[in-house]
Amino acid sequence: MDARIVRTRRRLQEALVALASERGLDDVSVSDIVAAAGVNRSTFYQHYSDKETLLADALDAVAEEAGAGMTGLVLGAAPPEPLVRFLEHVEAHADLYRRVFTEPGYGAVLTRLRSRSREAIVDLAPDVEEVSRKQLPVDVVAAGLTGLVLGVVGEWLVTEDRPPAAEAAGWIWSIVLGLPVLGEGA
Repeated sequence: MDARIVRTRRRLQEALVALASERGLDDVSVSDIVAAAGVNRSTFYQHYSDKETLLADALDAVAEEAGAGMTGLVLGAAPPEPLVRFLEHVEAHADLYRRVFTEPGYGAVLTRLRSRSREAIVDLAPDVEEVSRKQLPVDVVAAGLTGLVLGVVGEWLVTEDRPPAAEAAGWIWSIVLGLPVLGEGA
């Protein structure tokens, strides 16, 4: 991709994250984003069809910078480090992610998260097949685990006294491994 395109997209992404962190996503308009990025409105629409697609790209970029990609997962007793790093990234941007998980209109962002999670789980295919007691197809197991991960993350984000990311990773991993997960409310 042309370096100018990359720079322009990056400026738009950074502007959206900064503005949304400052005043909340709902209070940020395309006009605000282009002003903060130093580009004109037509440039925005040359790169993005809407604010939601820009947000999906922006969150991907921030996650990548934080080393919070979901690659390199390994099944083991403890939650894998990439999962913990991803949840730390979500925690650092909890207000944005809470909106994505709880408010309508963020389908593109959730679709992107679902796709990235599924890809990471499919990469575990040999381990998943070994662990899958019912000989389910890897794609089915990946879809189920993706739903599990996103469901737990969504619930964690709205928990009143949200525990740290490492604890949420432990919740997810306990469920993945089929371990009992009993808290105070159980």
